[in-house]
Amino acid sequence: MSDFILQAVGVDREVEGPSGPLTILQDIDLGIAAGSATVISGPSGSGKSTLIGLLAGLDLPTRGQIFFRGNEITALDEDQRARLRAGQVGFVFQSFYLMESLTALENVMLPLELAAAADARLQARQWLCEVGLGQRLHHYPRQLSGGEQQRVAIARGFAVEPAVLFADEPTGNLDREAASQIKELLFSLQAEQKTSLVLVTHDLGLAEQCQRRLRLENGRIVEQH
Repeated sequence: MSDFILQAVGVDREVEGPSGPLTILQDIDLGIAAGSATVISGPSGSGKSTLIGLLAGLDLPTRGQIFFRGNEITALDEDQRARLRAGQVGFVFQSFYLMESLTALENVMLPLELAAAADARLQARQWLCEVGLGQRLHHYPRQLSGGEQQRVAIARGFAVEPAVLFADEPTGNLDREAASQIKELLFSLQAEQKTSLVLVTHDLGLAEQCQRRLRLENGRIVEQH
């Protein structure tokens, strides 16, 4: 297990449908190397978002094991998985998922406070400056453009200096110019922080910058290189 920061072994995911069990993922075996960038592609409904949810410990597989830094997260309960994620895992989503009632600064402070960082406000300020939003610290999400909101989300995702950052369609809601800027920012921070990036995207420009590519179809990995 030590060769990979993240590993899935024989993972299946089923949910109950109206006419019985529905298979979302089947026979998933993969390993994510530390500091690497991996893209997961495939058609809509192929199980991409379900897979990163399992890899992040947000949900549990029906069968199989998932290991993070040698710890079997599939053997942990929900609270234990949350504690393991704190300070080690970051997220960036298509829809930003910023807290509307919090400023940009407060949104970035949130995971730092959950990880018990002593200087959460200072670190959050530094990260917002890092992503070019030093003049937007006290703006609320509704006062920011889509590209700016995603910059806040990226600052929040990287703020805890995670070992792994999961990004689910991070440019999906952005125009071409904003998407290009987010792509450049995401990969420059990933290289600078030596973070393992696990990316779900339809954006070929994002996918081409990843060292490793996995393709899902009908819940199975059909291609790895």
